[in-house]
Amino acid sequence: MISRRDFLQATVAASAVIGASGVGNWSRLAAQQKLSQNDLLDFDTYGNVTLIHLTDIHAQLRPIWFREPDINIGVGQVNGLPPHVTGQDFLNLFGYKPGTPEAYALTYMDFVALAKGYGRMGGMDRVATVVNAIRSDRPEALLLDGGDTWHGSYTAHKTAGQDVVNVMNKLRPDAMTSHWEFTLGIDRVNEIVDTLDFPFLGANIFDAEWDEPAYEPYKMFERGGAKIAVIGQAFPYMPIANPGWMFPGLSFGVREERMREVVAEVRAAGADLVVCLSHNGFDVDRKMAAQVDGIDVVLCGHTHDALPEPVMVNETLLIASGSNGKFVSRVDLDVRDGQMMGFRHKLIPIFSDVITPDPEMAKVIEAERAPFAGELSEVLGHTDSLLYRRGNFNGTWDDLICNALIEEREADIALSPGFRWGPSLLPGDPITREDLHNVTSMSYPAAYRSEMTGEMLHIILEDVADNLFNPDPYYQQGGDMVRVGGMGYHIDVSKPQGSRITNMTLLKTGEAVDPAKTYVIAGWASVNEGTEGPAIWDVVENYIKRKGTVTIDPNQSVQVTGV
Repeated sequence: MISRRDFLQATVAASAVIGASGVGNWSRLAAQQKLSQNDLLDFDTYGNVTLIHLTDIHAQLRPIWFREPDINIGVGQVNGLPPHVTGQDFLNLFGYKPGTPEAYALTYMDFVALAKGYGRMGGMDRVATVVNAIRSDRPEALLLDGGDTWHGSYTAHKTAGQDVVNVMNKLRPDAMTSHWEFTLGIDRVNEIVDTLDFPFLGANIFDAEWDEPAYEPYKMFERGGAKIAVIGQAFPYMPIANPGWMFPGLSFGVREERMREVVAEVRAAGADLVVCLSHNGFDVDRKMAAQVDGIDVVLCGHTHDALPEPVMVNETLLIASGSNGKFVSRVDLDVRDGQMMGFRHKLIPIFSDVITPDPEMAKVIEAERAPFAGELSEVLGHTDSLLYRRGNFNGTWDDLICNALIEEREADIALSPGFRWGPSLLPGDPITREDLHNVTSMSYPAAYRSEMTGEMLHIILEDVADNLFNPDPYYQQGGDMVRVGGMGYHIDVSKPQGSRITNMTLLKTGEAVDPAKTYVIAGWASVNEGTEGPAIWDVVENYIKRKGTVTIDPNQSVQVTGV
């Protein structure tokens, strides 16, 4: 007799043939070079439970351009496995062709040309249309928000997240978890949580003094005749990646044993299906799913990966739904006799020119933006270059930020955090105040200027590299690699910590960085309390206005080996 595990693995393998998973009939649409809302929403309803997942919205309420990464390196056992596949390799793996809607939505290839053909993606009024359509088909569907929701835009910064909270209350999620939410400060987070119409989950968030859960760990739902437990797993590394002084008294962590205990608790309470609503990051989720039995589905967040097929770890499905409102995942499940017996999945692309905006949500968004309309639309300058952020080592947005830091702060070297959030701009686009804030808005924006020895700079780069390339996913504790301006280096990602970074070179002179020499460093988003300096958006705004039109030359200052 075929085992449940073998049956589920066969379902994954067959999905590419029968369309039970993936992106449905995009391939046929690609041949026609046209898209329709009905085709994007088409789904062969299955089983008795439906999950709807979106994550890492980063306060992007309106349609955007968003270029996916060209480099996404996996190390150790995940080298070459999804999501660590990009470009043509990604298309080959999933059977897509260049120039298609899939190529545009899921890769960086021919991005500018395809963007002009397929248009912007996302927009929460379009997301609402998709969610409402799924609910019309399956009224008991669970909508689950993976966090990084209240942060990342001008209006979210000005309203301390209230604009997005109002939009999400209109969308009516059934639960959410968190990460950047806590950079609003613990008092503001708790103020918002008290007003939410849905639970704010975090099984791994504890009161540091009393070692007790600080938020609800899970929520039980009855749907389709099945009892469903949704366990929240917030970003584990808050005090490392973000300023701990903003949320004093809280303790985070992967807490694998805690997850094991909560899974046992909900199973004992009669859960037929266990869903982990996670902001761990994909590789951390992959390891956790291998270590903790009893989780049926992990809805992944944090690393912004968009995968058209689930990844299966033992008997657990991992679902990756992208970021910035570009995608919504639908997962239909057959839950019987206390088990998940089968599934169908679709990663639904939010093509903004194809999906009709939901009129009620559009009104909510317009009302939230109206008080700031003048500031949002103010043109600061223009770009001749594609501006994007995603990629392990550099993005042109951060090249622009580093250039601004060096010139405006009179520095030798600039550092910009390896944030994954922030939409793109096409060559020829105006750069508005909104665009600039989409890549800089945060609650600790000070652009510092300090002196640092070459030795200390090397230590910092090695530490950040280990947060990204440590072969144990539980030690991958940050975003992408810190972006560096004014300096080049070589990195061997296969080497151990302390030995990855070599050949550090000051670009303006061509000289090697001297470990004993002191350099002027400019950067921003320091996690240290009391950091002083102008807001990063003011620094970059001054630079853009002075240049008028910015051009970003190809960045070849980082040489990567060991892949």
